[in-house]
Amino acid sequence: MLLKDKVAVITGAASVRGLGFATAKLYAEQGARVVIIDLDAEASRAAAASLGEEHLGLAANVSNELQVNAAIEQVLGKYGRIDILVNNAGITQPIKLMEIKRENYDAVLDVSLRGTLLMSQAVIPTMRAQKSGSIVCISSVSAQRGGGIFGGPHYSAAKAGVLGLAKAMARELGPDNVRVNCITPGLIQTDITAGKLSDEMKTSILAGIPLNRLGDAQDIARAALFLGSDLSSYSTGITLDVNGGMLIH
Repeated sequence: MLLKDKVAVITGAASVRGLGFATAKLYAEQGARVVIIDLDAEASRAAAASLGEEHLGLAANVSNELQVNAAIEQVLGKYGRIDILVNNAGITQPIKLMEIKRENYDAVLDVSLRGTLLMSQAVIPTMRAQKSGSIVCISSVSAQRGGGIFGGPHYSAAKAGVLGLAKAMARELGPDNVRVNCITPGLIQTDITAGKLSDEMKTSILAGIPLNRLGDAQDIARAALFLGSDLSSYSTGITLDVNGGMLIH
């Protein structure tokens, strides 16, 4: 098993059809003890329990420093270490440029970008002390191509910020043997997209995807397994595209 005896924290992973839960399930299958952190305590506990009794579900708003630090203290109190952090929590809003208000901007940037920073800051001291660790940040193809299907410009900005932050963290944390990498998913079939794609939209989108299919959560989970495990032991600061060829560069 690729993650035997590893402790992995995954944010935004309580939704059973989401990228985070798919990653949590695959990590557990590969031997990790998984901590799911999401807004809803009951949903987090239920999601973790579905993986097995050795896993943990906690509630925290990733944009709230006090809640983040309290959650990580609980993780360390139970397991004594953290080997992998997957910064998956994020929200999107399908609104146009001129419709973006301060509250829209703050909401999206706080979760995706500030949340990535706060969660990373919370686990870094432990990873540094261990002289090992992997931080996986979920960005988006919309950060690379200037917009997606469902996210507004502020979503693209937040996810582009994640790319820059991750690269800077990778450079700073490299001497501590802490790796930081990003995944940029294309259009993935999750609860966010469910019921929102008409047949006409799907046909149009597939015309621009060489692999001729939409992605699913397992596609992202497998990439996160690669980056979280020692299979990627000499990779840091990279952006791993998982988009079926939607963007080739």
